[in-house]
Amino acid sequence: MKAIKSKLENELIALNEAEDVLKSMGFSYGGNWDYDHGYFDYKLDDEVGYTFLRVPFEAVEGELDKKDTVIKFGEPFLLAHKYQVGLDDYASTGNLSGSVNQFSEPQDPDASVDKKWINIGKELVNKVEHALLK
Repeated sequence: MKAIKSKLENELIALNEAEDVLKSMGFSYGGNWDYDHGYFDYKLDDEVGYTFLRVPFEAVEGELDKKDTVIKFGEPFLLAHKYQVGLDDYASTGNLSGSVNQFSEPQDPDASVDKKWINIGKELVNKVEHALLK
């Protein structure tokens, strides 16, 4: 994980406005969101794992499933996750175990972020700032 300093941090905005702008830029809702917090994710890389720019937010007025919710942004960060190369030697092909063990364990669930993505992430954060903080 690599934090990226941003003017977005602690800024308040209507969720529907943030969603419209960020989705038009290629962001989507990330996993692990709840009624009071979530993430906008931008996939930068998906070779041998993935690298995302993640922009966290929390609801400060309302809940995330409501139209008039106001959110506060947290500090954006780059997140990398590397998969194991090859098949998992311990995975079984039985019906029950196949439904549970579909994927190999991550090689590094909190992998270091490749330097080439840091500058790209910073540029993308600048574009988001420009689009949202008019």
